[in-house]
Amino acid sequence: MKKINLFLLCVFAISACSKHDPILPGVRNDIFDNNEVVVQNKNIPDLSGSMINISGDENCEYRQDASNAIFKGDKKIWTGFATSTAVKSNQSPICMGKFIYTGLSTGEVVKINTNTKKTIWVSDVYRANNLTGGASIIDIVAHVGLNGKYVYAGGLGDAFCKLNAQNGEKSWCLNISVPVDFIMVDDFIFVVGTDNNLYSINKNSGEVYWKTEIKKQVKPICKDKFIIVGKQAINYKNGMIEK
Repeated sequence: MKKINLFLLCVFAISACSKHDPILPGVRNDIFDNNEVVVQNKNIPDLSGSMINISGDENCEYRQDASNAIFKGDKKIWTGFATSTAVKSNQSPICMGKFIYTGLSTGEVVKINTNTKKTIWVSDVYRANNLTGGASIIDIVAHVGLNGKYVYAGGLGDAFCKLNAQNGEKSWCLNISVPVDFIMVDDFIFVVGTDNNLYSINKNSGEVYWKTEIKKQVKPICKDKFIIVGKQAINYKNGMIEK
């Protein structure tokens, strides 16, 4: 009887890990799976030209290391699942009151209560099929963004998502791998993808208005009604590159 119970326990454990691997404690949201990005080829209306601060509180006292551990000063307050390899990044938590939000090398975004040190929720920001084959890279290397009631996050596992900050549920996700930080201008997010495209995304609907090919994967900036990526100036309305 003991052998049977042990066998059933192992089967249960394997089946639980098969969909969500690695597992962190806390409320977990399903891995997204979606169709390819559909570009609407729509013009963006007039924007203010001013980038919105999506980095949370200015004086965030927390830092993060390559093993997914979070510190306040020299004191470790939280530990995620450490991976044997990780893509180099400058990932660090963003703060909002007593909560911090951050992306991990395991492709997960977490919300942590800094008072209790407990995980509030975990969301997988990668496509499910990226877990097959054993060699997929799903690290989140771009800083997550916080705007109002929503968290925005993109990773190398073919995912850029809008998450509810309270419970981590996804409003929408797009199949875009994100290697560098993104920006928000009014209701639009400008994201550089690993496919060497700049995407303009309506933050409310998740619609991709346009995409345009770029030469360098660097964080974009908004200046004089243009989106600047490296040395390229791109018209924010239609994605046309300034000659």
